[in-house]
Amino acid sequence: MLDNQDSIDEKIIKILQDDARKSFVDIANEIGYSESAVRRRIKNLIRNGFITKFTIATQSADKTSAIALISVSSTSDTSIVSTNLKKLPGVQTIYEITGQYDIAAIISSASIAEINRCIDDVRRTEGVVDTNTVIILRTIH
Repeated sequence: MLDNQDSIDEKIIKILQDDARKSFVDIANEIGYSESAVRRRIKNLIRNGFITKFTIATQSADKTSAIALISVSSTSDTSIVSTNLKKLPGVQTIYEITGQYDIAAIISSASIAEINRCIDDVRRTEGVVDTNTVIILRTIH
C-alpha cells in the first residue's frame, strides 16, 4: 500500500494502470463512490506525487522487445550508468533493482538485429560488467 493512501486510492490507481482513459464516472461506478470523490482523490494523488504521469502503451506487430538484466561494477555509480543507458536508442525504460543484477532495461526495436545492436551498446557502456538478455515473446495485459 502507498504511504498515506488507503485501499480506495489503491483501487483507483490499479484501474488507471489498466486504462488511464477510464472516465471518473466509470471509476466511481466500479468502486462505489461518487464521481466528485473519485475526481478529488485523483487530483490529490497527482498533487502528492503518487501519480506522476499518464501514459499510453502501444502494441505493434513490427516491434520486438527484450529485458536486459545488467550488473554494474562495484566502483561505478548505478544512477550514472542508468542515466547513460537511458540515452541509448531502443532503451525504453530503466529499473534499478535488487538481487543478482543492478538494472533491468526494457529494450524495444523493429528487429532482433536491432535489439542485438542495442545490447552491444549496453555492454560498451562504462560501468556495465555483465548482462543477461531475454526476448519478450508475448505481453498479457
